[in-house]
Amino acid sequence: MTKSNLGNQLYFLVTTARDALFDQGELAQLTYGAFDVVANNVTNLETTEIEISFPVGYRADHTAILSQKKYTKEELLQRYQFLAHQQMPINGIAQLVSISETLLGDIVRNVIMRYPQKLGNKRSVQLSTVLEAQSLEEIHLKAMDTLLNELSYKSPNEFSDSFKELTSITLLECPAFHKYIEMKATRDIHVHNRGVSNKTYLKKAGSHARAKDGQSLPVDIPYFLESYEACIQITEWLEQELDERWHSTVRESIRNNSEDNASKNNGSTEHQSSDAIPLSDISLEDIAKPKKQRKKKTKTPAA
Repeated sequence: MTKSNLGNQLYFLVTTARDALFDQGELAQLTYGAFDVVANNVTNLETTEIEISFPVGYRADHTAILSQKKYTKEELLQRYQFLAHQQMPINGIAQLVSISETLLGDIVRNVIMRYPQKLGNKRSVQLSTVLEAQSLEEIHLKAMDTLLNELSYKSPNEFSDSFKELTSITLLECPAFHKYIEMKATRDIHVHNRGVSNKTYLKKAGSHARAKDGQSLPVDIPYFLESYEACIQITEWLEQELDERWHSTVRESIRNNSEDNASKNNGSTEHQSSDAIPLSDISLEDIAKPKKQRKKKTKTPAA
């Protein structure tokens, strides 16, 4: 049986992750726009008080237990400002980290599936797992799941070392990955420490730390945009690095077709810059409109 092209599988993973990142940009723009519309509606109301119903529980008969609260215009506008400028960016950062974490884990998974010997000779598997397994591949999957779980608890630097051992790719050579390390530490602080910087954050973020121990760690729209850009840059960098090790015929075909179309349209092959889009070129208004060289690629199943 002919094995599928690993390069195509990895290329599909990277482009799927990049599409998911673009979706986050689009959703951020739509959410921000929705808040803006509601805020304008509130401002234009003639009444000075607005009563809002919100759930405080859920009954066994699948109906919400509602409570009501009266807001002044100013109070309600402040809540929407908080949602748009603080809560939305924090939630967005969590999504960006999740997409990036999943991509890195999926790359490791696919490489190990092709080269199970990369698991090493010292990795142990419980006897019960071996006895219950229906095939050698199932044992490999169990061992791989254990490895991925271990990697998820490693520090970014330790993860980078393990990633290099398994893929021969040094993540720390990617400038955007250093920004990702700080962004991931920021996500952890807002999830586990109410957004207050601590020594763990300072250790993880290193020279990229944005707050001192005990200080509030800000997450606003500009920070979300910087993080969004960093995650996209990581996918672009990984796409190139992976293709150099496991060539993707699908990627090659797409690039050739793009160059052919550019030649037909312009009379010559248009140079497609692989440089990162400067942050100064990005605003919340155009975050859902990626630059031409970053337009969404059609998802192509791995061959």
